[in-house]
Amino acid sequence: MSASAAREQKRTANRAGLGAFIGSTIEWFDFYIYGTAAALVFDEVFFPELEGPVGTLVAFATFWVGFLARPLGGIIFGHFGDRLGRKKTLVITLLMMGIATTLIGLLPGYSTIGVAAPILLVCIRMVQGIGLGGEWGGSVLIASEHAPKGKSILYGAFAQQGSPVGNTLSTVSFLAISQLPDDDFVSWGWRIPFLASALLVFVGLFVRMRVAESPAMAKAIKTNKVAKMPLTEVLRTQPTLILLGIGACTIGLSATYFKSTFALSWATSSLDFDRSSFLTIILVANILQVLVQPFGAVLATRMKSMTRAVCVMLIPEIVLMPLMFILISTENYALAMIGVAVATVPHCLYYAALAGMLASRFPANVRYTGISLCYQLCGTILGGTTPIVGQSLLNWTGSIAAVICYAVFQVLLTLGCMVLILRRPNYDELAESADEQQPVTATAAPATAVRGGTA
Repeated sequence: MSASAAREQKRTANRAGLGAFIGSTIEWFDFYIYGTAAALVFDEVFFPELEGPVGTLVAFATFWVGFLARPLGGIIFGHFGDRLGRKKTLVITLLMMGIATTLIGLLPGYSTIGVAAPILLVCIRMVQGIGLGGEWGGSVLIASEHAPKGKSILYGAFAQQGSPVGNTLSTVSFLAISQLPDDDFVSWGWRIPFLASALLVFVGLFVRMRVAESPAMAKAIKTNKVAKMPLTEVLRTQPTLILLGIGACTIGLSATYFKSTFALSWATSSLDFDRSSFLTIILVANILQVLVQPFGAVLATRMKSMTRAVCVMLIPEIVLMPLMFILISTENYALAMIGVAVATVPHCLYYAALAGMLASRFPANVRYTGISLCYQLCGTILGGTTPIVGQSLLNWTGSIAAVICYAVFQVLLTLGCMVLILRRPNYDELAESADEQQPVTATAAPATAVRGGTA
C-alpha cells in the first residue's frame, strides 16, 4: 500500500470511528435518561396510584420494556445491515431513537390523560429499544471494519466509548435539573433532557452521513457473498457462539444499571442520600469510566493472551462489586463515592474490548446479526432486568446481601463465557491471512490494497 493510500485509509478509519462514537453517544444518552427518570420521577408522573417500592418496581418494569424490544431491533436492522450495508441502518436507528425520546418529553402524565399515559410510555419505550437494538451492532462494525490491520478492538472501542459519555451527559443533565424545587422537577423539569435529544440528533446525522460503508461489507456486496437470511444463517451455523455471547456481554451491560439505576433508587429511597448527592457520585464514576475505559482496548490489543487480559480486567470485579454495595450502605458520602468509582474500573475496561473480541468470532456476512443478537438478548434477559431483580431481591429479603450475590454471579458468568469464546476461530485473522496469501496481479492490486486495511 502506498503512503498516500495509507494516509487516506487512516483518515477514513478515523472518520468512521468518530461517527460511531458521536452516534452511539446520542443513542445511549437517550436510553440512559429514561433509566434515570424511571429511578427518580416516573413512578409519580405515570404511576401515582402505586406508592413506594411497588411504584418504583413498576417504573423499572417499563425500563425493561426497552430491553425486550432490543432483540427485535437487532434482528431487523441486523438483517438489513448484513444485506444492504452498515451505514444505511445507522441513519435510520439514530432517527428512531431521537424521535421516540423527544416524544417521551412531550408525553402528558397520568393526571392529564389517565391510563393512556403509561400505555403510551411503554409503546414509545419499545420504539427506543428497537432503535438501540439496531444501533449497537452497526456502530461497532462501521468502526472496527474500517480499522487498520490488528486494530479492530481499538476502533470498536470508539463505539463503546459512546456508552459512558452518553451516561455522563445523562447524569449531568439530571444533576442540573435536580436543583429545581421538587414540584417543578416532577411537573416539567425532568422533560428537559428528553427534549434536548432533538438537537443532538441533527448533530449525529451530520456526522454519520459523511461516513463511508465499511470495506468488509462493501466487499461482501461486490462479491455477492451477503447472506440471504442472516438470522437463519447465524442460528444454523453459530448457535453455541450466540449462547456464549449472551453470557459474555452480561456484566458489561448490567454493571451500569446496578449503579446508575438500582443503586440510585435504593440510595435515595431506602438510605439517607438525597437526589443530588447520589447523582454526583454516579457522575464521578461516569467521568472515571470515560477516562479509563479506552485502556481496556489497549490492554486487550497489547497483551499476548486475550484470555489473560480478560482475567486481569474481570477478576477484581468479584471483590469490588460487593465492596461498592457495602460502602453505599454505610450512608457515608465519601465512602459511597469511592465504592462506586473503584467498582467501575474493571467492567469498563472489559466493556471497551468486548465489542471487538465478540465481532471477530463471527463471519463478516452475518456479523451484524450475530453480535446484535448476543448483546441485545443479554440486555433483555440479564442487563435490563438488573433493576427489577435487584429491587425484587431487596423487597423479598430486606437485605442487600442477595443483590451482592446476584452481582457476583453475573461477573463469573461473563468471565467463563468470554474465555470459551476466545478459544473459537478469529475470522478477522483468517481473512487477513487469506489476503496475504492471495497473489498480487495488475488487476487485483487495487482491491488488495483496500482490503488490506480491513480488520
